[in-house]
Amino acid sequence: MAALIILWMACRRQQHAPSEIWTPPDTSTITRSPAGDKIRYGRELIAHTARYFGPNGSVAKISNGMNCQNCHLSAGTVPWGNNFGAAWSTYPKFRDRSGTVESLEKKINDCFERSLNGQPIDSTGREMQAIVAYMQWLSRNVPRGTRPTGSGIQQLPWKPDAADPGRGQIIYMLHCASCHGPDGGGKSAGTEYLYPPLWGQHSFNMGAGIFRISKMAGFIYNNMPQSINWQKPLLTTNEAWDVAAWIISQPRPYKPFRADWPDIRTKPPDHPFGPFADTFSETRHKYGPFGPMLPSSSVKP
Repeated sequence: MAALIILWMACRRQQHAPSEIWTPPDTSTITRSPAGDKIRYGRELIAHTARYFGPNGSVAKISNGMNCQNCHLSAGTVPWGNNFGAAWSTYPKFRDRSGTVESLEKKINDCFERSLNGQPIDSTGREMQAIVAYMQWLSRNVPRGTRPTGSGIQQLPWKPDAADPGRGQIIYMLHCASCHGPDGGGKSAGTEYLYPPLWGQHSFNMGAGIFRISKMAGFIYNNMPQSINWQKPLLTTNEAWDVAAWIISQPRPYKPFRADWPDIRTKPPDHPFGPFADTFSETRHKYGPFGPMLPSSSVKP
């Protein structure tokens, strides 16, 4: 009987074990060669973008002073931490936001213009080539056309009611303000941010993907506050949605991207700028509830 119980428990553990999560290759395996130097330079640019492209950048002064890894944690290597596990394997690809087939270089420059509230870099230049080489190296074990589990940001179950910025402020002050500041201004360390600004003039603009509440909530749930991970989250999913609502309700740079979503029918439900293919307001598209906007209901209580 004891043996049967042990076998039953083992089967249950196997049945409920999570899918294999993407993990990055070890940086010690980067070759000592010109190709390896390019990969290492690309990683450096992701980790310390402000040194090269910030307000006092050594290459150009074209961004807000944030580093790419402020949103793509640990140089884009953390499971569910907005990593680059699927970057090389899935680009080029058609994107509804632009209505075109985009290259990886175009996607990277989107981040410069939106998340870094800056200007695009030379798509054929040394720095772009290095960033692409690094992303290609990260995905070296990922088959072309596939997206491994754990890549990017996890889509949380859609909140059945509207996210509440007021509740989110309380949670933010309790768990987030010690690093990002009560005013959301972040904490600088020389020419870089130790903790990035979440709103204000030095933060990402309204065109950034992370400005969508579902992206922000998924990122928060699996990564914040600092020291937690996807295996041991601190906040509930509802709390993550509410904190995200507080953050995106705060002022930040406005930069129009009028060519986005040329087919308005393809807009995500939480893209908060009209026109829309439905009759819901911008506020409803910003905070929810999103259930009636979804093609098929995936809202879970």
